[in-house]
Amino acid sequence: MDFKTDFKPLTVDPDKIYDYSFAIIAEEMGDHNFTEDEWKVVRRIIHASADFELGRSVIITPGALEAGVKSILAGRHVIADVQMIESGSGKKRFQKHGGDLHCYIADEDVSVEAKKQNTTRAIISMQKATKLHEGGIYAIGNAPTALLELIRLIKEGLAKPDLIIGMPVGFVSAAESKEELLKLEGIPYITNVGRKGGSTVTVAALNAISILADEQAKK
Repeated sequence: MDFKTDFKPLTVDPDKIYDYSFAIIAEEMGDHNFTEDEWKVVRRIIHASADFELGRSVIITPGALEAGVKSILAGRHVIADVQMIESGSGKKRFQKHGGDLHCYIADEDVSVEAKKQNTTRAIISMQKATKLHEGGIYAIGNAPTALLELIRLIKEGLAKPDLIIGMPVGFVSAAESKEELLKLEGIPYITNVGRKGGSTVTVAALNAISILADEQAKK
């Protein structure tokens, strides 16, 4: 079946819409080197962005998905750089395993400290998060400075996330922050190459991992 020509989008059934969307994505993507589980993440990223170039540039380190699933099932928390990720994620999938999703960028103490230090709230929010939480998943889709700060904290031994989803978007330091992440050793991560990214695709990756965790829990 040629989904691009044969499918008539008359259904309002969300499951059928997802199925058709994923079938179209698989058809247009063609051959790739992602594993079965990695593809479940990448196809959601493409679904969220309609960007195959972005999807093809995704990098998932060995063991990253397993680390994310293990973190969720252990009740570890998810830390987001911006509230858009908090709004878009399926928090109930974290909460039923004992964890939750947190975003500190809008906290008053973060704002005050950022002004005091003449730096970004994203940087201070990462400092706050790493003091409050051990391990966990860090989902960064908007602020390159958050990713750069998290990398600095890891290198200084002040943080050890279970997994980093680092896909910030933008023209200033977005690509560069991902390049720094690619140099990081000892921490599994999911990222992509270049300026593209954003909260939407970061949420897509995060939700894909939480669905994998649910599937694992049911076995």
